Amino acid sequence: MSDAKKIVLAEDNSILLLLLKFQLEKEGYKLLIAVNGKEAVDLIEAHNPDLILTDIMMPFISGLEVISHVRNKLNLKTPIIVFSSAGQEEMVLKAFDLGATDFMSKPLSPNELVIRIKKLFR
Repeated sequence: MSDAKKIVLAEDNSILLLLLKFQLEKEGYKLLIAVNGKEAVDLIEAHNPDLILTDIMMPFISGLEVISHVRNKLNLKTPIIVFSSAGQEEMVLKAFDLGATDFMSKPLSPNELVIRIKKLFR
């Protein structure tokens, strides 16, 4: 399936990462996995994905810095869905300010994520 949409998934919680990876690969997406913000930036630069999924709180480079890098340095319009634990309203607003496309609070539903992704790719 060479026409599969490429998604960079940046999440440092290994259990959530595996859950999302399983769900999204089952839907036919090609996943590029990053366990921190630096890996996410490297994957985005190398593969120009169709979608970026990123946690806000990550080691080395935060999800906010990933968004900023994609929008300001790379000038990409790639959709970005951000995850964050509840109670981080200020960070969520900052994420939208920097150019995030959508937001989901943790714990998140993999099924809801799939629906949001399909809607973005329509």
